Amino acid sequence: LPDRMRVTVRLFARLRDIAGASELQREVHPPATAQVIWNGLVAEAPGLAEYERAISVAINAEYARMSATV
Repeated sequence: LPDRMRVTVRLFARLRDIAGASELQREVHPPATAQVIWNGLVAEAPGLAEYERAISVAINAEYARMSATV
């Protein structure tokens, strides 16, 4: 397994406004889940936290749960 992998996070609408970008690159240790990446984003932009229950997550263009591995 690689030490780290790069993931691209795409944000839309209000999440994009809060994060200040529509696309972000992040390095994560595999196996990482969508939840791990989300938690990292919330640590950087705490305003995202209130949207966790309202967002949809997709991994490689397929809807997924927060527990899904990226």
